[in-house]
Amino acid sequence: MGRLVVVSNRVSLPTDKGAKAGGLAVALEDAMIPGSLWFGWSGRRGGANSDRASVSEHQGITYATVDLGETDYRRFYVGFSNGALWPLLHYRTGLIDYRRDDYEGYVAVNDLFAARLAPLLQPDDVIWIHDYQLLTLAEALRRLGVKNRIGLFLHIPFVPPAVLHVLPEAEHLVRAMAAADLVGFQTHGDRLNFLESAASCMEMQRVGEDGFVHNGHRTMTTVTPVGIDVEGFARAARRAAGMTETRRLISSLVGRALAIGVDRLDYTKGLPLRFAAFGRLFLRHPEHLRRISLLQIAARSREDVDRYQSLRRELDRQAGEINGAYSDFDWTPVRYMTRAVNRTTIAGFYRIASIGLVTPLRDGMNLVAKEYIAAQDPADPGVLVLSRFAGAAEDLTEALIVNPYDADQVADAMHTALLMPPEERVARHAALLAKIRERTAASFCRAFLDQLRQVER
Repeated sequence: MGRLVVVSNRVSLPTDKGAKAGGLAVALEDAMIPGSLWFGWSGRRGGANSDRASVSEHQGITYATVDLGETDYRRFYVGFSNGALWPLLHYRTGLIDYRRDDYEGYVAVNDLFAARLAPLLQPDDVIWIHDYQLLTLAEALRRLGVKNRIGLFLHIPFVPPAVLHVLPEAEHLVRAMAAADLVGFQTHGDRLNFLESAASCMEMQRVGEDGFVHNGHRTMTTVTPVGIDVEGFARAARRAAGMTETRRLISSLVGRALAIGVDRLDYTKGLPLRFAAFGRLFLRHPEHLRRISLLQIAARSREDVDRYQSLRRELDRQAGEINGAYSDFDWTPVRYMTRAVNRTTIAGFYRIASIGLVTPLRDGMNLVAKEYIAAQDPADPGVLVLSRFAGAAEDLTEALIVNPYDADQVADAMHTALLMPPEERVARHAALLAKIRERTAASFCRAFLDQLRQVER
């Protein structure tokens, strides 16, 4: 069996001081066994593009990284990946900032990755490419003569043809994705959107329900939802319940309920609508005044993009407005922080929260929903309020499913959660916990890689 070669936009080297495991690192922890190779961008920019990969080893895993020049970084990452692809694939076409030279920079960096990765490959390596920044990489590797099995997994949503074709390069992107042997998605809807988009972009012959052949190359698709290490996160939550930070939070609540939201500061997360819904809770159900606080942790991200700065200002304004309208000398309705908080501390906060608010406008999966479930005390669990537009909602049907655009519906769901009888909370949580135990981070890796190794070529 050949090595696993993981390729992602960013590689966070474990030897870097202060480095913390990102979501992808956590998801792939079980797959990255000694002998594996992880390839991607180093995070360094400003000089010239690397003429070869920088290779290091840590605990038996090889890490190979490349640096990017400032212009390529701006076009590839800030420009096309996050200015065009990110809003497009989250159905926010009005926010697309498209420039043709950004797309050329995107393709150029994918080509650079291919050129620096190819010399490191062995004939029986299995290549697993991750996410929207690298949609043309499989095609670039094929042009260089790479014949290895290639899998591509998209962690964010995929849109139907009517939305996809807003992008001038939609056809090229889909053709490039089809150079992989297996393309994976978080939900059945995302896979269907890709298959319909492929049919709209190229001549192809369908292979069953899940694949097609184009120009003699067979491309199969799969749905393998990303999960978490449920037992590990539950242990962390139990430990964190006794930590200083958690005890301080409990003390500050003075017996009041806590609703919690944990998100990156991103317009896809629906945070202004979430704040509006929390304010509506007090208008529609004034009996909850002074009885609940919202803790919203929204770690800053992509601060070099104007719309993210604008979002932060809007949330600052909303938090101030709600607190100005409702707070008392000993109670603040909204506690809003934009600094990062470590996962163990967050696990403890989840455990004491009566409501977990996961209300994105669109999300590939959203692991916060699964972490909140895992962190709960099964004997006295909180209630998950979950957007119907999160990939997690396809499976986690025992949550209170809401439309995040309807602030009154979200407010009413919070009201329902606060009044829910203990036996119903326990039953809903038990069903949700059983589901996330079925689809863990380890099972995600196994399911995708097993299928990739078995794809008929």
